[in-house]
Amino acid sequence: MMHQQDRVEINEVVLRDGFQNEPDFVPTEDKIRLADGLSRTGIRRLEVSSFVSPKAIPNLRDAADVLRGIERVPGVRYTALVPNVRGAERALEGVVDEVNLVMSIGEKHNLANMRMTCDQSLAQFREIMTVIAGSGIFVNGTIATTFGCPFEGRQPVERVLWAIDSYREMGIEGITIADTIGVANPRQVDELTTTIFRHHPDLPLTLHLHNTRDLGLANALAAYDAGIRSFDSALGGIGGCPYAPGATGNVCTEDLVHMFHNCGIDTGVDLSALIGLSGELPVLLGHGTPGYVVKAGTSDRVYA
Repeated sequence: MMHQQDRVEINEVVLRDGFQNEPDFVPTEDKIRLADGLSRTGIRRLEVSSFVSPKAIPNLRDAADVLRGIERVPGVRYTALVPNVRGAERALEGVVDEVNLVMSIGEKHNLANMRMTCDQSLAQFREIMTVIAGSGIFVNGTIATTFGCPFEGRQPVERVLWAIDSYREMGIEGITIADTIGVANPRQVDELTTTIFRHHPDLPLTLHLHNTRDLGLANALAAYDAGIRSFDSALGGIGGCPYAPGATGNVCTEDLVHMFHNCGIDTGVDLSALIGLSGELPVLLGHGTPGYVVKAGTSDRVYA
């Protein structure tokens, strides 16, 4: 049984990473209603949207309206993905607690996803840091394709460390390592996480997993055992990157929380409330979702 200090932080990304790849636009009022419901489940961070160009991701064109409409719950950090300087300026207007910057360490994926080389992304991050300076907003930097690029394959560990060093040197406070296309395995997760903490012992490190090959929960537990205490996940297991061929949804929030609770690891999250919200997604989206617990029930369920 784990102790209280081992509580993990669940970062809910369904509103951004989940909805960005949906075939139909989810109405703004439905996003606000879901955000308010999630804020009351005990999650610690909620990624509300992305201040990306509406032409690039039409599903998130209402980012400012959603941020204005949600009810802020004390203890929850409301975050937004910021792709460029204009996005950072809009985030400041939207009053977020945290911004998330993203670069793929696979050069070809970064060109497809961000239309920039990695050096150009880092140069833009420096400009964004200048815009954010003095605002009190926490800055997190995501390293996409950490465990493998769809166009280049597995990335060297040295390149991951290079990206972390580059982020930290410019003042980015937190780091997320992302299995963007779902190619990681538990041993790889353990080895990379251990290496990162050896170089950066006190790094606020988050793991972002996709469940493309059904290893999401196993990878999360391996990361926990290696020292990670912060995890991205999406309600219902929906989501995906438009520029990652073959990638499926994020690791499912209610399945992740269920696993941690069964392992004696505290999340501070009300699992039954999560399951209730997840059960509403098929009606909202017009299709089923990949999550398991919402269909099968929790493992302590008994039958007459």
